[in-house]
Amino acid sequence: MVYSVAIAGASGYVGGELLRMIAQHPQLEVKTVTANSNVGQTVGSLHPHLREFAHLEFVDTNAQNLAGHDVVFLAMPHTKSAEVAALLSPETLVLDCGADFRLEEPTAWDKFYGGPHAGHWTYGMPELITEAGRGLQREHLAGVKRVAVPGCNATAITLALAPGMAAEVIETHDIVSVLQVGTSGAGRTLKANLLASEIMGSASAYGVGGVHRHTPELEQNLRKASGKAVQINFTPVLVPMSRGILAVNTAKLAAGKTAIDVRKAWETAYANEPFVHVLPEGEFPATSSVLGVNTCLIGIAVDEHAGRVVIVSAIDNMVKGTAGAAIQSLNLALGLPEQSGLAVNGVAP
Repeated sequence: MVYSVAIAGASGYVGGELLRMIAQHPQLEVKTVTANSNVGQTVGSLHPHLREFAHLEFVDTNAQNLAGHDVVFLAMPHTKSAEVAALLSPETLVLDCGADFRLEEPTAWDKFYGGPHAGHWTYGMPELITEAGRGLQREHLAGVKRVAVPGCNATAITLALAPGMAAEVIETHDIVSVLQVGTSGAGRTLKANLLASEIMGSASAYGVGGVHRHTPELEQNLRKASGKAVQINFTPVLVPMSRGILAVNTAKLAAGKTAIDVRKAWETAYANEPFVHVLPEGEFPATSSVLGVNTCLIGIAVDEHAGRVVIVSAIDNMVKGTAGAAIQSLNLALGLPEQSGLAVNGVAP
């Protein structure tokens, strides 16, 4: 069966990445692409590398244009997704690449985003360890019609830390994560701090002091993995690369645990995961190794001097961090092979 697809907000980076990945998927067919200020332009004018879809013309994002599709991706700014989702049939599979439906707690939404909380959809991170290590989020995605695609920073940190918390080899407090993030994570809208003259040869921290909007999403995820309250401090650093995230995460080594226990926790958790790989001892990932693929690479070390575990993870923020996660979740929701249309180990299917 071939499923008809519409992408709302297809003119942006995420929309373009969804188109690139759908071109590789044997059971998805793009019928409609919508935009805001780019209505009337073609896909080829904004995404010239997408020759297969170059002829498609961007139309208005409204109920009429999005109706009648099997699948609708929402690649829109926060709060806009909820407005559009309300127009769609409950029988349509809808995947929101924004933040509108990620958080379970209205109070967390109000604190970090403000305004009405739109609700919570099934979270689209199949590898997320849940029920304090007794389950996986994958089990909740089969047959669903609404999916909240995770945030890219949240993906890099969650996949790095969850196995250690579930196995109780690291503590759930005093966690520090520092991320090196490519500029595509800020979207396509022109920002003064993203001009080439400002970003080249420079790095700058943002969302400093516990105010980054992915904080409650992270703590929500890690609370599911550990079964305990979790407190994390993370700081993203904008660096002069177009895409990718390298997350350096540190946590206290739990009392009585050894380096052998630590490595076993991660290797056991991800032994059968097609898209998350633990590197051999002494090896650590680079963002160049995950560009364009739906892969998370993880390196682990124990700092005996400081009594801390260091977990380094690398993802492509546009793929495993967004579009790839959406396609992976779509496959599970529709009952398709989870790897359909996704590159595995850097090799296109």
